[in-house]
Amino acid sequence: MEVSPDLWPALALTFGLFLAVGFFAQLVDGAVGMAYGVISSSVLLFFGVPPAQASATIHAAECFTTGASGLSHITHRNVDWRLFFRLAPAGIVGGVIGAYLLTGFDPTFIKAVVVAYLGAMGLLMLWRALGPQKDEPPHLNHVVPLGVVGGFLDASGGGGWGPVVTSTLLGRGHAPRYAIGSVNAAEFFVTVAISATFVWAMMNGRMDLGGDDQIAQGIAALLGLVLGGLVAAPLAGYVTKVAPPRWLLSAAALLVIALSIWQGVRLWPQLLEEPVVQRVMQALAFR
Repeated sequence: MEVSPDLWPALALTFGLFLAVGFFAQLVDGAVGMAYGVISSSVLLFFGVPPAQASATIHAAECFTTGASGLSHITHRNVDWRLFFRLAPAGIVGGVIGAYLLTGFDPTFIKAVVVAYLGAMGLLMLWRALGPQKDEPPHLNHVVPLGVVGGFLDASGGGGWGPVVTSTLLGRGHAPRYAIGSVNAAEFFVTVAISATFVWAMMNGRMDLGGDDQIAQGIAALLGLVLGGLVAAPLAGYVTKVAPPRWLLSAAALLVIALSIWQGVRLWPQLLEEPVVQRVMQALAFR
């Protein structure tokens, strides 16, 4: 891979930007058990990275951050193994399906879907931060379908395992310590499976990484996300003590919602030119 010398300043800027993004996203994720993928995906899409490449970059970074986080939770005995052994296999199945489907769709159309999904995740995160919690006894019913859905949305949207799975478990009354610990531990295996699917898609030509300059930009973003996340991971416990989790999650939710709205406005003219959208509009016009 040959990189033009003129590109090095841009690569340094990309690395610095995603170092900050990875640091902030991991602080939020470590403190409240969600939002690393959603925040990172929103920023990558904002800078024009196609959805499949954005999701692949995030999950490659998460192989490191979720591994460190999961090991920490296991060490501190925060994992409910009954919950873990239901979530992990289900999440792997959903994640592989989501990654496979994501690499086969038109980039413009799937980006519109992903932007809408991330906006919905932002609203869910905001509700999770500000809204009341349910008070129900914890149970293991419907955990497997929840894992499948969470894995699928995490792969296809570049994030969502935490907002979907953790929020649902906490809302059903599971103890935060074991819900967050079990979900984070399972996330490592889900992330590895999703990353392996993206590698398979690249090897089979199903996903195009672009030219050398685009690959270099992707590597710079990946390294920034990994390093920022690894630096922030040990600080999450301290941040939880000094900054209320509701504030962190609210800030992350507002960021995701704002980026989704901005991307939606920019994407709207391109979306109107998509054949699928034009056929729907023609069908509605005939009624």
